Amino acid sequence: MKDISTTSYRSSRNAAYPKKRPSPSGISKHHKTSPLGPPPATRRTPYSAKAALLQQRQRQAQITALRRQGIFLEEEYREDIRFYMHEMERYTMSSSQSMDQQPEIRWHMRPCLVDFLVEIHFTFRLRPETLYLTLNIVDRYVSRRIVYIKHYQLVGCAALWIAAKFEDAKERVPTVQELAQICRDTYDESAFIQMEGHVLQTIQWTLGHPTAEAWLRLMCCEPSVEEEKVQHVARFLMEITLFYREFIKYPPSSIALGALTLALFLCGKPRRIFEETEECLEIVDCLDNRLAKHVNDLSETLVKKYSYAFYSKAATFVVQYYLQGGRFVRQSFMTLPMTPTRPSTSGTSTPMSATTSVSDLSDDFPLTPTSPSSFSPEPFSSSFLSEDDKENLPATFEPVINKQRTEVPPDHFLPHDFVAFGRPALHHLNGSPR
Repeated sequence: MKDISTTSYRSSRNAAYPKKRPSPSGISKHHKTSPLGPPPATRRTPYSAKAALLQQRQRQAQITALRRQGIFLEEEYREDIRFYMHEMERYTMSSSQSMDQQPEIRWHMRPCLVDFLVEIHFTFRLRPETLYLTLNIVDRYVSRRIVYIKHYQLVGCAALWIAAKFEDAKERVPTVQELAQICRDTYDESAFIQMEGHVLQTIQWTLGHPTAEAWLRLMCCEPSVEEEKVQHVARFLMEITLFYREFIKYPPSSIALGALTLALFLCGKPRRIFEETEECLEIVDCLDNRLAKHVNDLSETLVKKYSYAFYSKAATFVVQYYLQGGRFVRQSFMTLPMTPTRPSTSGTSTPMSATTSVSDLSDDFPLTPTSPSSFSPEPFSSSFLSEDDKENLPATFEPVINKQRTEVPPDHFLPHDFVAFGRPALHHLNGSPR
């Protein structure tokens, strides 16, 4: 038996929604696909496909190199990260003028303290960022507090302890007992804890300082990955800047770029000329002058540290280069061609005026009709040249010689009386630091 209700429902629905009649042109309008079919895929030439593949492989190598060094820099936030790092390095800078006002501490004591911290840092196998953060904490504390000589080493050890807790793994951080033993029990264990709290309160617990090491790692991976030897030479040059006053005023990003620029030059690699700034070249000149005149006065601890094969013997390479008389040479920019000029002709030509153009002097155009003999026979005489036409005269260029800066006499180190450390760390190592 047929269901009457279902039949009546279908008939009423067909009456309300009649079927669409086919189009008279034979083309159905409800089809969304094109009558010509899907658009064909764009064909790429073999050269463009190979270039895209090479670029993708290079980018993957850069990301792998970054992650191997513990840097996870996402493409989307790269510019924001760099902007924040520039802001933080300006916020966490120290003041050398304030450090000049210390009643007892003098600048010739700084190399002794840095040499002491470099040895402790190397002994405990701490990360490179820890050393730069340590010196930044010391400089910021000395810029705001009066520090006496007897407490100078205590401030350095407390800063190293803070930086190691912030940057390094827990098992590598030295203990209070080890710090007291390194200082030969000059200070009590409670003195390190007390100084740690005082230093943190003075710098307002701000420890996110973008170090020169962090900047160097970013620069060595973009736009291309630099060789290990270049990176090791740059690290050696950056640690040299920790010893001297003239480098304190520069931000870590400029220090890293200057060290990388000089390292690329020493290793014979192409430099990043378009990234070099005037501040960067000032740092390169300061490093070059100091190494050329006082290469024998470098810290023995630092030279021995970077003489290992693990660091590509960077110290040996740099010292030998400057002992042989090598110097940094600024790369001269390509000179632009001069405006073409017509050689001197007879007195039949009209002298140049303010409306004379290059086309008037070209051989493609006929000469201007003869002029009265009252004019000078020399068409390029100075009496007829305006200020705009003087650029057409052939000029003789003289090479510009960079005047070397007069260097202040070398600082004489005071005896290491206030630094109590036997320095056995580097002399009893039989193998590579790693």
